[in-house]
Amino acid sequence: MLTSSNSIALPIAGSQRLMAAVLAATFGIALLFGTGFAQSDGLHNAAHDARHAAGYPCH
Repeated sequence: MLTSSNSIALPIAGSQRLMAAVLAATFGIALLFGTGFAQSDGLHNAAHDARHAAGYPCH
């Protein structure tokens, strides 16, 4: 017999939401800058549109 466990969704505290937002933004910025200054053609092509949207000269 299969049973399912009932879980209760607890609200996330404001400080936890802020920390999650800060970490997500930091990760996103790191990815953008990492691909923006990468010398690899594969990374360049993968992030080409994002580079132009952020104002990176790449040509």
